[in-house]
Amino acid sequence: MAPRSVNQARNTQARPRGSRKTRPEPSRRASHPRARRRLIFALDVASLKEVNHYVALLADEVGLFKVGKQLFVHAGPEVIRRIHAKGGAVFLDLKFHDIPQTVASASVEAARLGVKMFTLHASGGTDMLRQAHRAVRSVCRAEQLTRPTLLAVTVLTSLGRDDLKQVGVRAGPAAQVVRLARLAQQVGIDGLVASPQEIAAIRRACGDKLTLVIPGVRPQGSTADDQKRILTPHQAMRAGANYLVVGRPIRDATDPRQAARDIVTDMAWGLSG
Repeated sequence: MAPRSVNQARNTQARPRGSRKTRPEPSRRASHPRARRRLIFALDVASLKEVNHYVALLADEVGLFKVGKQLFVHAGPEVIRRIHAKGGAVFLDLKFHDIPQTVASASVEAARLGVKMFTLHASGGTDMLRQAHRAVRSVCRAEQLTRPTLLAVTVLTSLGRDDLKQVGVRAGPAAQVVRLARLAQQVGIDGLVASPQEIAAIRRACGDKLTLVIPGVRPQGSTADDQKRILTPHQAMRAGANYLVVGRPIRDATDPRQAARDIVTDMAWGLSG
């Protein structure tokens, strides 16, 4: 389903007082399949034992499992095979950033692993992004594979204006995100990873076709941890996000399954406008 436009999000927020929907109470057994498919649980754990635990616990509560650098370096492709064996889908978040041919080759191997999505750094430049896109498209056609969604990482959610200045980027986070988003879109990349606070700017600059995967999401009342540009789940979905990545608020909860259900309920509220 196509993401909601920025104008729709604005119209929703501009409702007269008294006509806004009442925020739903979290349900013990919330059923929001559309929202559930859009929740990605960050498997930021250190062992396959923990992977087995969380995948068994959350396979029916989330849409995908994110595998990042720590876990992949520890367990390699085996972690992806285990998630698939339990019926889960994988978002491989290794943020490829290297010379174009190296990234293209790595992207082909990611496609062969059967992941649903994987990431590259937009700051790697157009040649790197273009070669990766072409290589993945070619191997998927030749080997009859389902092509994964290629996501360009814009500006990490842990970075603020001062952090960008330190590495020579004069623009603020929002302007840099839009610059990188346009660059990625020009070469056919499917979507972006960006802060929730830049969703509206991306939609204005790039339209509704890009898939937006949004980390930096925290349920109301939870701590921000190392994230600097955050929104709540319903705010991010209302703004036009396609998928949300959530880790600690679920993993560290007393009842992770209920925590995931509560987030899905909040997401569904945002989707409903």
